[in-house]
Amino acid sequence: MGEISATTIALSSVIGAVVIWWLWNALNWVWLRPKSIERRLKQQGMRGNSYRPFVGDIRDMVKMIREAKSKPMDPHSNEIAPRVLPFVVHTIAKYGKNSFMWLGPRPRLFITDPDKIKEITNKVYEFQKPDTSPLFKLLASGFANYDGDKWAKHRKIVSPAFNVEKLKVLVPIFTECCSDLISKWESLLSSSSNNGSCELDVWPFIQNVSSDVLARAGFGSSFEEGRRVFELQREMLTLTMTLFKFAFIPGYRFLPTYTNRRMKAIDQEIRASLMGIINRRLKAIKAGEPTNNDLLGILLESNYKESQKTNGGGGMSLREVVEEVKLFYLAGQEANAELLVWTLLLLSKHPDWQAKAREEVFKVLGTEKPDYDKIGQLKIVPMILQESLRLYPPVIMLSRYLRKDAKLGDLTIPAGVELIVPVSMLHQDKELWGDDAKDFKPERFSEGVSKATNGKVSYLPFGWGPRLCIGQNFGLLEAKIALSMILQHFSFDLSPSYAHAPSFIITLQPERGAHLILHKL
Repeated sequence: MGEISATTIALSSVIGAVVIWWLWNALNWVWLRPKSIERRLKQQGMRGNSYRPFVGDIRDMVKMIREAKSKPMDPHSNEIAPRVLPFVVHTIAKYGKNSFMWLGPRPRLFITDPDKIKEITNKVYEFQKPDTSPLFKLLASGFANYDGDKWAKHRKIVSPAFNVEKLKVLVPIFTECCSDLISKWESLLSSSSNNGSCELDVWPFIQNVSSDVLARAGFGSSFEEGRRVFELQREMLTLTMTLFKFAFIPGYRFLPTYTNRRMKAIDQEIRASLMGIINRRLKAIKAGEPTNNDLLGILLESNYKESQKTNGGGGMSLREVVEEVKLFYLAGQEANAELLVWTLLLLSKHPDWQAKAREEVFKVLGTEKPDYDKIGQLKIVPMILQESLRLYPPVIMLSRYLRKDAKLGDLTIPAGVELIVPVSMLHQDKELWGDDAKDFKPERFSEGVSKATNGKVSYLPFGWGPRLCIGQNFGLLEAKIALSMILQHFSFDLSPSYAHAPSFIITLQPERGAHLILHKL
């Protein structure tokens, strides 16, 4: 009995210690740590709402987002921040630029000073990517979400796929996919009873052509399998957005909800499809067959070479290769499609710039399909694309996270703070861009980005510093070719039925479509 009693006492003591430890950590997570950080931020002059246990500002944020999305914007307004980042706009208006908000128990500090943004984006080992729910990582992980040496290693292996010389080889794929798009539109116009004009929601067409470009450029002869991956990722993207409102709830990802189960099922199907493609390619590479210059082949060849080096730290595992391919699919397809659709919408509202761009395209290209060298001679088209990226950046905010205290300019930022750069606000800040900051004026980029920004870090459609988007040249080249070919064949006006509703779904999309009236030239 004495032994049993001693065992019971010992077991009870262990259980009691575990319970106390868990309660202490829960109290620290939900109250003590947030209040300590809040005090340190306010001591340095930063302001925001007082922390509310567990939820922080989430209820107010969700309410404002719902209200902002309840109706479309003025179709001629480019001031998108109040619609896509309403709580950020509200907080900065209330407390000033040195302000913060609470995403549950995590503080988000807004950074709008170009010098501080430069410091954040350059110090990649200190200011790291925030952790996300494992459910979000099912959508895409890859090197863009890694930190430290792992990020550096993966970026080195992926980089050769986006070499300028490799991109030149892809131009015929870009033109072929755009020719298919133009043929579809011409067929719709020829069947229209409205004298060679018709109203069309161009958004799904542009999404499809961007998917087609990535499937063909990325996977060569396996592009049909690539298309299926796109379809699955689009479904997963929609599901991911429903998870944001629950992301702060501990353990939510373990609940057997429909969204959680479907996310995991899609992930398994995508992995199986990509593994099949990759394994076939690896056998071909090991047999000495050429890579066919598609992006997957180049990536696998680069990884294979890195794996053979004794001092190269080894290559990526097959699972890691799959993650890089998923990231390439998601980021490339969404961002590239959005750049083109917002540019078409802007040109439909500014016929003078549409006419200038078309005149340049005919002068440089005539009626021929673009080639790499001639695309490089265009001046007005790139200015228009840069201005489109300024007003409608695919990624509307950048975030970094501190795992230990760090200096940022004159501030000391506590560990546990997430730093937010509200890109869509920064791009239209009158102090940085002038009184016409919210207007479409491509001429501001006539002498390049550096001149337009006066050398300040105030233009971040592709990020900045060492983590600058590796696919920016791919995306810009695709957009230049697509826009040039569309201008060769059509003019377009904004449709009266167009509803201007920019929406943040991982990236910036036209929530209610992009309705234009096309005219055959």
